[in-house]
Amino acid sequence: MKIMMVEGRYTGPITLEGINAAELPQRLGLVSTVQFLDQIGDVRAFLEKQGKEVLTGKMRQKYDTQLLGCDQGAAESMNGEVDAFLYFGTGRFHPLGVAISTEKDVYCYDPIEGIQSKIPREEAMRLNRKRKAAYTSFLHAKRLGVLVSMKPGQNHFKRAMALKKSLKDKEVYLFISDTVDFSQLENFPFIDCWVNTACSRIMDDMEKFPRPLVDLADIEKAELVQVKGISPMGKTF
Repeated sequence: MKIMMVEGRYTGPITLEGINAAELPQRLGLVSTVQFLDQIGDVRAFLEKQGKEVLTGKMRQKYDTQLLGCDQGAAESMNGEVDAFLYFGTGRFHPLGVAISTEKDVYCYDPIEGIQSKIPREEAMRLNRKRKAAYTSFLHAKRLGVLVSMKPGQNHFKRAMALKKSLKDKEVYLFISDTVDFSQLENFPFIDCWVNTACSRIMDDMEKFPRPLVDLADIEKAELVQVKGISPMGKTF
């Protein structure tokens, strides 16, 4: 099946009047989603007129400032140079990902509603502490359930197999599906710990799992899995 990715740019009215520049720190990392990239220049000019130092960046995505739900590289690329981040867009999903990956305050500005809010770094740090606790459970678990998604962009079967082969002291079971149904996981009470290889943002719902949930990226960061020819993003090279 051929897949066509089409950018959906927002063309409706926006307002910058709700931006409270006095609340924002001096050095800001500006991030957004593809929907609002056409307005980023205006936002940057507005903030700089208020005396703010505005930085943008990119890693794996096509555009500066661009975020995906599973990729906060735009923020990570400038994390050491900014005091906090300003997310220009709607919703809480993307800025929460930035907070988790950078552990810095993330200010959110909704350009449609004209409302500014904040995700404090303490919230992200609490979530990351839970992830560390889950990793400890993974180390002590005897039976692992590895979740593998069949969705394009989320299918990391090779990485899942690499994990299975490397953990010779554990029983590893692969669960392959298109969509993770949390309620169905209760049918496998023998699993001590679940390992996520699909979308990394499944970790946001870790409390819905009947057993601890650890992300494969956290395991790889600990250098427990090293596979020649497979990058951390699951692409061969």
